[in-house]
Amino acid sequence: MKGKLLLIEDNEQNLYMMRFLLEKRGYAVMSAANGREGIQMALDQNPQAILLDIQLPEMDGYAVAAELKKHEQLKQVPIIAVTSYAMLGDREKILGAGADGYIEKPIDPETFVEEVEKYVKRS
Repeated sequence: MKGKLLLIEDNEQNLYMMRFLLEKRGYAVMSAANGREGIQMALDQNPQAILLDIQLPEMDGYAVAAELKKHEQLKQVPIIAVTSYAMLGDREKILGAGADGYIEKPIDPETFVEEVEKYVKRS
């Protein structure tokens, strides 16, 4: 097993695709469907990296990223925003909230895992 990753994603199809691609490459993948659940899971499970959607129920990805970085045990865990937010300034906004990287949706199945690994290997 390469490592443990947490996906915070509420869209079943996106979750299925990302999980499939990452598990195929040897990662253990856990998931949360909303931000509050994702924060608790990150605290309980200490993932190697967190892949975070921005459009989430209850708490958006900006708030989730900021909250994750408040916890000492998670400060060094890379947060990778995986989002369809691709307007001018969106990348800067999520990076400013605490994310370490940004991958646009729809994801490219050919390059997705390599993009994720750029951030996972740094941690």
